[in-house]
Amino acid sequence: MNQFRHFLHVSLSALFALTLVLSVVAQKSRGGVRAEMLVSTDWLAKNLSRPNVVVLHAAADRKAYDEGHLPGARFLSTREILAVRNGVPNELPPVADLQKVFERLGVGNQSRIVIYGENSGLTAARVYFTLDYLGHGDRAALLDGGLEKWRAEKREVSTQAVAPQAAAFTPRVRPQVKAEANDVRDLSWIAANLEAPDVSLIDARPLKQYEGEDAGGLSRPGHIPGAASLYWMQHLVAPDNPILKPVRELQAMFEAAGVKPGQRVVTYCRSGMQASHSYFTAKYLGYDVMMYDGSFGEWVTIEGTPVVKGKNRK
Repeated sequence: MNQFRHFLHVSLSALFALTLVLSVVAQKSRGGVRAEMLVSTDWLAKNLSRPNVVVLHAAADRKAYDEGHLPGARFLSTREILAVRNGVPNELPPVADLQKVFERLGVGNQSRIVIYGENSGLTAARVYFTLDYLGHGDRAALLDGGLEKWRAEKREVSTQAVAPQAAAFTPRVRPQVKAEANDVRDLSWIAANLEAPDVSLIDARPLKQYEGEDAGGLSRPGHIPGAASLYWMQHLVAPDNPILKPVRELQAMFEAAGVKPGQRVVTYCRSGMQASHSYFTAKYLGYDVMMYDGSFGEWVTIEGTPVVKGKNRK
């Protein structure tokens, strides 16, 4: 009898575990929210001292970092993860160069990475995209509200620079998250011409740039055919309070932009920075997403690429 009870207990435990796994898989397949991509200040305060938690302060220069950062945070200059290629700024550098950057910062293969940064979290989102491209996005998250929320809650900040020990960081490149211009040509045609396209293009720039009223310093104002406008700042409560809006509000925004369940989402902006935040938000909401890193700044320099002005997508 005892053996039978033990067998029954083990069997029920195994069944429960299998059910849990299947429910998680089902949630992912339905485009469930990826809650692990965002951590709260409360969570980080409780887990800051854990040896596997690595906090990155992302900014172009270290002035703000030196003036005060989260205790133990390591400074990552965005200049180290951005490159100019064929005259197009803010491109991904070679993988080997990125590997050296993260190894030097002590980001290891088992690290739980939390990122915050300047420009209302925009730089943090770019770091996230970079890590996701390198195959480490499943262990990375943004700090919801960033340093702004941390300070508003009167939590401890430090001016002491951190000298991390190097760690082994193995790139597992995911080319499927990065769209090239030729990919966007095809996807743009599908989005603009098919009645039920399986892709949605999201333009993350301000509306006036999308409509072509503001050229944004580019030679041809407007947007890529088939793209919808969803300015990345709309994801946030406020620029000085960069907390992501509630999930239902974010979902409603993407739905209003024409994004449907099961579609692939492709984000772009002027040079791949603003689109990083849209990439993060779309993935957080459960969409299959990729980013056109060259973005509109590259698109308008390619001969024969179509550009649309005004509010219409086509």
